[in-house]
Formats: sequence, structure tokens, C-alpha cells
Amino acid sequence: MSSDISAHLAFFAELGVTGVSRDPSWRQREEAAKQDAGSGSAGAGTAADAVMAEGGGAELLDSLTEPSAGVEPVALAPAEALSVLRAEIGPMCTRCKLCNLGRRQVVFGVGSPKARLMFVGEGPGEEEDKQGEPFVGRAGQLLTKIIEAIGLSREQVYIANVIKCRPPGNRNPEPDEVSTCEPFLFQQIGIIQPRVIVALGKFAAQSLLRTTDPITRLRGREFQFRGATLIPTFHPAYLLRNPPAKREVWEDMKKVRAILLAEQRP
Repeated sequence: MSSDISAHLAFFAELGVTGVSRDPSWRQREEAAKQDAGSGSAGAGTAADAVMAEGGGAELLDSLTEPSAGVEPVALAPAEALSVLRAEIGPMCTRCKLCNLGRRQVVFGVGSPKARLMFVGEGPGEEEDKQGEPFVGRAGQLLTKIIEAIGLSREQVYIANVIKCRPPGNRNPEPDEVSTCEPFLFQQIGIIQPRVIVALGKFAAQSLLRTTDPITRLRGREFQFRGATLIPTFHPAYLLRNPPAKREVWEDMKKVRAILLAEQRP
């Protein structure tokens, strides 16, 4: 136990953390949100299966974002809506050429359907492709520590990627792959409605912001994106290669924390 605490303190020191908050409103976990996410996920499969069995998956997804004139949109809880979207994509999507380039499975996303904070990366790596969950390798372990450094857990945020299948050799996604897959990310954002989106790395930030500016020019700034504040920062994989950049990421995460805390105050 003492070694775990020492490791966490050492990590915070690398980030440049000089103290901890004693504010009870920040330290308090959102247990109700976690319970809602857990109970929602438990029954989501049945609802999604019923919709898909009736052949209404695509129409239902459309209704979540662009309801037709005079048609009342179908109201689904976020967990159910994400389950329907996952079923619509399918476990072995064949919409782009990545399905024939060695990927094992679709990596959909993970976390709370009611998350106020969402992280968006580039695409799955080898370990993510094996496990079917985003950010589970070394970079993912570092991301988990970063999330914990601002007083949250992976279960309280939502983590996804611009594309949902691993490109061969972890190359950058190509334009046709992005154009095919990013509408699903936008639907995830629309369902979850996060308050803050953190774009992890150059590719995610450039894709979401439709820019060619380098990440060094984008990070440190705030953008409005689909009803959320978007904050670009360095990718955890970059931090593994360049540990001094952790301090800059910590500055970005302090902005994230401040935005979320501001919403909790009366």
C-alpha cells in the first residue's frame, strides 16, 4: 500500500502538482451517476436487441440526432442509446477498408453514459484491438493516472476514439476511414452530451477541429465543439516518450477541473 501511495505521489510531482484540494464537493464521487450507468448498462442489451430485431436501429439512431418534421423523437436513456449505436455499428463492421487490414474487432468506447468529461483519442492500438476497449495499454494506464489526478475515475468519464478499428501498424487513419467512422463518434458525443471534451494528441484535435495546426499551437486553448468545451492536449503515448510534457498536460487538466467544478457551485 505504501509503495502504491509513493508511486502516485511521484506521478503527481512529475505533473507539477504542488498540493491537493480539501474541497469536499470535489472529492465526493458521483456515486449516483455510477449507479445509473451500471443499472442502465444491465438492461440496455435487451432494449437494443429488441430494436435491432425489428429492423429499426438505423431509423432510431437518426431520430436521436435529426428527428423528422412532425415526428416525435424516441426518448432513450443514454446507456440504452449507446447500446443501440453499438449494435448498429456491429462487432465486425465492414464499412471501410480497415475490416480487411488485420483489425480484430471494433473498439466502441467505454465509461459512464452520463459523463461530464469525455476523452477522444486517435484510434485503437494493438492492445486495444485485442481487448476491445480504448486506452488499455501503457498509454491508457497513464491516462487513467491523469484522470485520477483530477479526482475522477475511468468509470466516471467516457473514452472513445475518432475511428473504432486499428489501422495496420498503428498508422494514422486515412481520410476515407475518418469520414466513414467519425459520424459514430459524433453520435456518441450527442448521446452523452459531455461538458468538456479532451482531444488527445495531434490527430484527434486536428480531426475534430478541422485544422492542420500542430498540437503545440492548439493545446493551451479552449474551443467550442458540439455544445462542449474542447481542450486539446498531448497524447499519453507522447508523454511516455517526453515526460517533461506532463507538466503542460497538467495545466490543461487543471482547466478541465476548473470547468467541471464551476458547474457544481451554486
